[in-house]
Amino acid sequence: MAHFTVECGALPCPGGDVTIPVLGAYCERGIMEESSSSPTPSARSDDRLDSWKEIAAYFNRDVSTVQRWEKLEGMPIQRHLHRRMGSVYAYRADLEAWAHNRNPGPVEVEANQIQANSPSLIPSRPGQISSLYGWGLALVLIAALAVTIATFLGMRLRDSFWPNPISQARFQTVTDFDDGEQAATISRDGQFVAFLSNRDGPTDLWITQVGSGEFHNLTRGSAPEVANPFVRNLGFSPDGSLVTFWGRKDQSSGGISIWAVPTLGGQPRPYLEGVAESDWSQDGSYLAYHTPSPGDPLFVSDGRRQSPGPPIFTAPAGLHSHFPLWSPDSRFIYFVEGSLPDNMDIWRIRPYGGAPQRITSQNARLTHPVLLDPRTLMYLASDPDGSGPWLYGVDVDRRVPHRLSSGVDRYTSLAASADGHRLVVTLASPKRTLWRLPMADLAKKISKPVEISLTTGSGFFPRLGPNYLLYVSRARESDSIWKLANGISSELWSGQQDRLLGGPAISPDGQKLAFSVEQHGQTLLYTLALDGSNAKVISESLALEGAPTWTPDGQSITVAANDHGTPHLFRVPVDDRAPELFLREYSLDPVWVPDGGFVVYSGPDIGTTFSIKAAPAEAAQKSLASLSLTRGARHLAFLPGKKALVFLRGEIRHKNLWLIDLDSGAEQQLTNLNPDFEITDFDISPDGHELVVERLQERSDIVLLDLPRRKGIWP
Repeated sequence: MAHFTVECGALPCPGGDVTIPVLGAYCERGIMEESSSSPTPSARSDDRLDSWKEIAAYFNRDVSTVQRWEKLEGMPIQRHLHRRMGSVYAYRADLEAWAHNRNPGPVEVEANQIQANSPSLIPSRPGQISSLYGWGLALVLIAALAVTIATFLGMRLRDSFWPNPISQARFQTVTDFDDGEQAATISRDGQFVAFLSNRDGPTDLWITQVGSGEFHNLTRGSAPEVANPFVRNLGFSPDGSLVTFWGRKDQSSGGISIWAVPTLGGQPRPYLEGVAESDWSQDGSYLAYHTPSPGDPLFVSDGRRQSPGPPIFTAPAGLHSHFPLWSPDSRFIYFVEGSLPDNMDIWRIRPYGGAPQRITSQNARLTHPVLLDPRTLMYLASDPDGSGPWLYGVDVDRRVPHRLSSGVDRYTSLAASADGHRLVVTLASPKRTLWRLPMADLAKKISKPVEISLTTGSGFFPRLGPNYLLYVSRARESDSIWKLANGISSELWSGQQDRLLGGPAISPDGQKLAFSVEQHGQTLLYTLALDGSNAKVISESLALEGAPTWTPDGQSITVAANDHGTPHLFRVPVDDRAPELFLREYSLDPVWVPDGGFVVYSGPDIGTTFSIKAAPAEAAQKSLASLSLTRGARHLAFLPGKKALVFLRGEIRHKNLWLIDLDSGAEQQLTNLNPDFEITDFDISPDGHELVVERLQERSDIVLLDLPRRKGIWP
């Protein structure tokens, strides 16, 4: 198979000799602005209104009104250059976006309507003029207010009857393996489904023809690391001859590329080197892709290779931009931007750049957008309480999200055929359990974890205290903290639709705990006695992120909080004094060395990795041996009484426990768990004799949705 390459090119740009910046090709007339509404590749001619009369008819107004809107309110009207005055045109999509964002003043009443419908007012005496004028003005204002309210309620009512695009869909199970499947995608013609599965041991790329019941392992252990839940793992080439997949050759962002394997079988080969995600335009002429560099720079190419130049978009520092997606008419590229993993939203941008437009405002774990038509967007998103992800849909013009799925099943991937009439999803039922690992066995290179029986059935965020285990359980969309001691389980704390942001931190004397929760959109830092009494909020002013940690003297709690878009470490005293900034640089997941000399924390995600850093108690930066870890589980813990840090290292979906001596830099692998044993959290007992790990298991299947043919797009 020939090595696929991508070269710089230039997309056609409106206005003659203007070119769009593509992989470093600059626009010859300067940077294009978002307000430009000129046609992009494959733009439809029927989207254009070619006169004032057509534009006015589109809004059911007269020409003078829309001309006034252009002059006073910036309606996006275009003019033909070098033609007669008044030769104008506009695009429906631009007009709808303008109308959506418009902030109108009082309701306008046409002068001729007022004149025709107003009765003749002939005052009989001078004093009556003022009275009648006042009453008339009041009636006009009341009528205007009534029209405004009716219009608003009408729009909300129309949206309340929003047509669910999958309400009449026919569901068909594609796989029913004993092991979990993930990352399903579908070919453009809807005839082939590809997915990842560990059915034969390692995670491989599989394919099936819809309706055949036959499954073929395309990679057979020969591919690099292929599972990454934070990107669209799989895709098809425009002609369907290749299945493309995200791959990482080593545990660094530099080893990331898109690979490809023939649909009918063959050897996997690099497809787009140094690229993390990509998407082809509907006609296969243009490619949008981003690299794993900081901010996930987004480029557009015509499919030939050249060193990349300036991208059309780069996310701000500390944020990510994933899941690029061309609109069916090639007028926009959609993408998901925000802070991983659960503060993301969908945006869109023109193929030549400009100011991006925000489509959703959910600030959730949001992934896998697909377009069924230019206005019908579906995606996966979690709820504010962290439950999900579920199927969501939105009209990209109205921008009111609607949850489409119900029940307890989670969705972990979503893909669509080119015509939007066939979807494929990964339907998952997760289970989180806790397991013990004696340190004595680990010293003998034995990794045989034993499951812990829990009253709640499942548990997560394990933390070990003197002769007891704390963990978190979820029921009815609320989290609760439990203690297991001497075989007896007891609930210490339970919230009302509250979500813990990380595991509870145990005080140095083992008698208190601290934890951060999200409660009705606000984040709170609690302390609690070990018997469940004396629950106290010690901070409600910080936008907390992640789990807290106690300082070794037990006098304060260190926790990350969002400060002007960037997480910083704060010190929160337990004696009711105000929180104070501790570390100004990007910092998350703090843990103090046992002697209190310094705190270790994690830096920002870059590509698929993040760095581990340290700061002394005085908050100056401390030198630390270079340590870069793979995205996923981020918890850190010290061996009791030692400067030896325990952490998780490995692939995104499969990691083992490692130990590093911070004085010598010497490293040691502690566990060697099976590939299907996915650790998402852990802790060490105060005596250093035992480890407890959290295991995530997902029972999942691939499901096909056939959607009925629809006439047009949503109203």
